Amino acid sequence: MNKIINKEAVKRAEKSIKDFDNNLSILCLEQTAKTAKDAATALGCNVGAIVKSLLFRSRDKFVLCLVSGDKRCSLNKLKKILNEKDVSMAKPDDVKKITGYTIGGVSPVGHLNEIKIYVDNNLERFKNVYAAAGHPNCVFKIEYKQLIKLTSGEIKEFTE
Repeated sequence: MNKIINKEAVKRAEKSIKDFDNNLSILCLEQTAKTAKDAATALGCNVGAIVKSLLFRSRDKFVLCLVSGDKRCSLNKLKKILNEKDVSMAKPDDVKKITGYTIGGVSPVGHLNEIKIYVDNNLERFKNVYAAAGHPNCVFKIEYKQLIKLTSGEIKEFTE
């Protein structure tokens, strides 16, 4: 587990989290939290309390959507929010290049580039939520309201 926590991506996520609130910490799980279902099982929580960090592309712009684990991002709703006709999931290479993380471990903070962040309004059902921290086995627990502050995210309704 120490090998994982020393990875550059995990350290970057941890720095952003600790700079925001020193009481927050990264949990390293024995089993993978690559999917929301895996994470919820490992943590013994509702799958909806898992934050999926999904990167979308519209022309040359990117937006990170923090989606409740039991919901799906609606491309049609996202197109309306962005006022764009063409919006798609970012390719794995773009995810790595823009966020600095690989799919399955994309943290909502500590990105290599500044990205607009939208937060799923469905996450407000939970006092505490769990988000990835730079690796498929690493997560951090944070209050929903704190997540909004930490990410400077805009609350939107974009799921189905």
